[in-house]
Amino acid sequence: MNRLAGVTSPYLLQHADNPVDWWPWTPGAFEEARRRDVPVLLSVGYSACHWCHVMAHESFEDDDTAAYMNEHFVSVKVDREERPDVDAVYMEAVQAATGQGGWPMTVFLTPDAEPFYFGTYFPPEPRHGMPSFRQVLQGVQQAWGERRDEVTEVAGKIVRDLAGREISYGDAQPPGEEQLGQALLGLTREYDEQRGGFGGAPKFPPSMVIEFLLRHHARTGAEGALQMARDTCERMARGGIYDQLGGGFARYSVDREWVVPHFEKMLYDNALLCRVYAHLWRATGSDLARRVALETADFMMRELRTAEGGFASALDADSEEEVPREARPDKGGGGRREGGAGRHVEGAYYVWTPAQLAEVLGADDAALAAQYFGVTEEGTFEEGASVLQLPQQEGVFDAERIASIRRRLLAARDGRPAPGRDDKVVAAWNGLAIAALAETGAYFERPDLVEAAVAAADLLVRLHLDEHARLTRTSKDGRAGGNAGVLEDYADVAEGFLALASVTGEGVWLDFAGFLLDHVLIRFTDGSGSLYDTADDAERLIRRPQDPTDNATPSGWSAAAGALLSYAAHTGSEAHRTAAEHALGVVKALGPRVPRFVGWGLAAAEALLDGPREVAVVAAERAEGAEGAAQGLHRTALLGTAPGAVVAFGTEGSDEFPLLADRPLVGGAPAAYVCRNFTCDAPTTDPERLRAAMES
Repeated sequence: MNRLAGVTSPYLLQHADNPVDWWPWTPGAFEEARRRDVPVLLSVGYSACHWCHVMAHESFEDDDTAAYMNEHFVSVKVDREERPDVDAVYMEAVQAATGQGGWPMTVFLTPDAEPFYFGTYFPPEPRHGMPSFRQVLQGVQQAWGERRDEVTEVAGKIVRDLAGREISYGDAQPPGEEQLGQALLGLTREYDEQRGGFGGAPKFPPSMVIEFLLRHHARTGAEGALQMARDTCERMARGGIYDQLGGGFARYSVDREWVVPHFEKMLYDNALLCRVYAHLWRATGSDLARRVALETADFMMRELRTAEGGFASALDADSEEEVPREARPDKGGGGRREGGAGRHVEGAYYVWTPAQLAEVLGADDAALAAQYFGVTEEGTFEEGASVLQLPQQEGVFDAERIASIRRRLLAARDGRPAPGRDDKVVAAWNGLAIAALAETGAYFERPDLVEAAVAAADLLVRLHLDEHARLTRTSKDGRAGGNAGVLEDYADVAEGFLALASVTGEGVWLDFAGFLLDHVLIRFTDGSGSLYDTADDAERLIRRPQDPTDNATPSGWSAAAGALLSYAAHTGSEAHRTAAEHALGVVKALGPRVPRFVGWGLAAAEALLDGPREVAVVAAERAEGAEGAAQGLHRTALLGTAPGAVVAFGTEGSDEFPLLADRPLVGGAPAAYVCRNFTCDAPTTDPERLRAAMES
C-alpha cells in the first residue's frame, strides 16, 4: 500500500515509490506500531536536502534494507517544512543527546512517540567511525527485543528532560540601550574582519543580524554597525554563495570565504536577503546593494513563482550531470532537460571549467570570463570546476563585454539539466517574500514586483486562510495541505501583509494582519509574555515546541514580536504593543549572550526604542498635481531609515488606516505627519523636511 501517493509534500512524493513501506505522520502509524509491538523509525528531511537524497539512494531504495525496515519497524517519513513542530521537538532531543543535528534526521521512537535513539545521516557501510545504517537498524531491533525495560526507561527520561526545558520570562522587560549595546559588542567579537560574516565554516547568511545592524546604525549612528553590515553584504555578493549569472543566494558557504556554497536555493534565504540588500541600499545608496536586491527579486520571480501566484519553497542542490557534447545523441544540445542518463551531482548546474567557458564563448571571451569570475584550471570546487565569483573590482572590465558574456553563459546554463524545484508553497516563507517584493518594488519603482507581492498575498488569503482566519501551513498546485499553521506562519504572513499595507495604501492588508495577530494573542501565548510555536489546540506532541532563537528564518517568537509592534503602531492597540514588549523580554536575556541567534528580536527592539515612528501621508481626492505630490511624500516615507517605521497612505477622511483619522491636508495640499504613539509633529508638505524628520 502506497500511503505517500496522495500527499502534497514533494519530499514525501520523492519517497512514494521506495520499497520501504512508509507512513506519513499520522495516529495510524503509531497504532500500527503498537499492534505489531515494534519501534517507529522516524525519518525527517526536505526535498532540497543533498544528504537526504544520498541516504535515500543508498538505503531507502535498497530492497534488502527496505525489507528489514518493513519487518522490524513502522517507518514514518516527515517533511520538516510541512511539520516544523515535529522536526523541532525531535531535533531538540537529537541535539541534546548528540551535541549536533541536521538532516536527514533519524530517530527511533516507542509506539507512544517517545524517542530513545538518535542520529542523522547513516552510510550504507561503516565509515569514518560511523556505523552503517543496517548496523543501526539491527542494534535498535535487538535492544527493543532484549532490553525493552532499558529502552523505555531511556525514552521516559528524555521526555522528562524535554518537558523541563519550557521557557518562561513572565513580565520581563524588553531590552534597552544597555542590552543592545552589549549585543553589538558581542557581534563585534564574533565578526570576521577579513571575510565578513560571523564565526567560521560553514558560514550562513546572517540576514536577521544585518537587519539589526542597519537599524542600530539608523537609530544611533554607530558606524561600526553599518560597516559590519555593508562589508558582509559585499563579501557575500562577490562570493560563490551568490549566483553571479542568475541572481539569488545559495543556502550557505561550506568555507569561511563564501567561495563554495551548499547549492540549494531556498525561498526564505532569498526573501530575507532581498529585503536586507534593499534596506542597505536605502541606508547607503550602494549600487551593488541595488543590483543584488533587484537580481534576487528577479530570481524569485523567474525561478520560484508558481502558476497560482505563490512562491515555491526551494531549488535542489543536485542536478543531473551534463552529458558531454560528444555523447549527446543530437550533438547540438539545447533546451532544459528534466531527464536523462547522467548521475545527479551537487552543484552541477552552476559550476564551470575553462573548457566549458571556451565552448560557449570562444577563446578570447573565455579568458576574460575566467579572469572576471575567478575560474581556474585547478578549480575551486570538485573535478577542476569552479564556482563563479567576483574576485576583482568590476570597474576595471568592459561593462558591455561582461554583460554580453553573462547573457551567453546564462543562456548556455539554461540548456543544462535543471535542479528540481519543490513547488510547495509555505505560508511563512511567502510572507517573507511578500514583504521583500513589496518594499523592493516600491524603492526601485518596479510595480511588477509589488503586483507579484499582492498576488501572493491574495493566494494566501484565498487558499491558506479559512473563514476563522486560521492559517494552513502549505499548499501545492492550488490544493491546501492538511497541516495547521505554526507561530512563524502567523507572524511572517502578518509581517508581509503589514509591509504590503504600507506600500499599497490598501487597508485591507492591515485588517488581515490584525486577524492573524489576534490568533497569536489568543492561541500561542502562555498569558505572561512567553510564546509557543504551536497553537493551544494543535496536535499534542511529547512537548509543545517553543524556541525564541533564530535559525535559517526568524524565530516565530521574534517575528511575532515585530509584527505585533508594527500593528500596534498602525492602530494604537495597547494590547498588541504590550504583547510585543513582553515577548521581547527573552531578547533582553539572550541578546547580550548570543546576539547572532536573536537578530530579528534585536531588530524589533531597535524599533521599540525608536517608537516606532508612525507616518501618515494624506492625499487629496481630486486636485491638479496633487497625486504626484502625494506619491512623492509616500515614497519618501517608505525610504526613511527610522527602525520599524510604519506608513499609512490614503486620501483625506479615509477610514482604511487609523493613522489617517483627523489628519487633514495642509492648505489643500498633500501632507505627511510623523508621529510616535499617535502624537505627531507638525505636518509637512515638503519631501525634504519629511526625510529629515524620518532620520532625526
